[in-house]
Amino acid sequence: MASSLTCTGVIWALLSFLCAATSCVGFFMPYWLWGSQLGKSVSFGTFRRCSYPVHDESRQMMVMVEECGRYASFQGIPSAEWRICTIVTGLGCGLLLLVALTALMACCVSELISRTVGRVAGGIQFLGGVHISQNSWHLASGSFQPMGSPFGRQEAERSQGLLIGAGCALYPLGWDSEEVRQTCGYVSGQFDLGKCEIGWAYYCTGAGAATAMLLCTWLACFSGKKQKQYPY
Repeated sequence: MASSLTCTGVIWALLSFLCAATSCVGFFMPYWLWGSQLGKSVSFGTFRRCSYPVHDESRQMMVMVEECGRYASFQGIPSAEWRICTIVTGLGCGLLLLVALTALMACCVSELISRTVGRVAGGIQFLGGVHISQNSWHLASGSFQPMGSPFGRQEAERSQGLLIGAGCALYPLGWDSEEVRQTCGYVSGQFDLGKCEIGWAYYCTGAGAATAMLLCTWLACFSGKKQKQYPY
């Protein structure tokens, strides 16, 4: 079967698809932030949540509906930061998925990806991904610092945060919204988890993007075969 990829390119294509799928699954799942409300487990994504309070007319009290779903409207997302996060992260995931599917097609189509096209694809993956593993660690430990702090400035210089990384960095800015504070014991704030904790979907989204940026971007430079030189 004809292919426009080198052996390195095949590895790049498979890894790119895995990274894109990991980030997309993490982005869609509503498990970025975990907490509890009225004795029930509650989780949030960027545009979805699981378990929400409703007023029970028969018992005249608030009860938790243990279902997962997206917000009824875009404006229904609890904070402006989360709305921006949804757009930016979704765009980053879309770019990663576009490159991954193109790379998989190149495994079966000759002359689809040249050396130059492969490098451009790597640049798109760099745009869609970011190294946020250190940021995620500090979020998990509850000691994440905003960009205005010395730690934040150092990380801003060291990491090339774009799209998915920007979305993940924006997410903690929405922790001061009323919905999150209800779930986190009214002690959460921007970059302060309170009684909540980071969920696996946040790490999943970041891990896929980080791998795409750090590894796939490099492999993409060697993915395409040299184009044949024709005499005319």
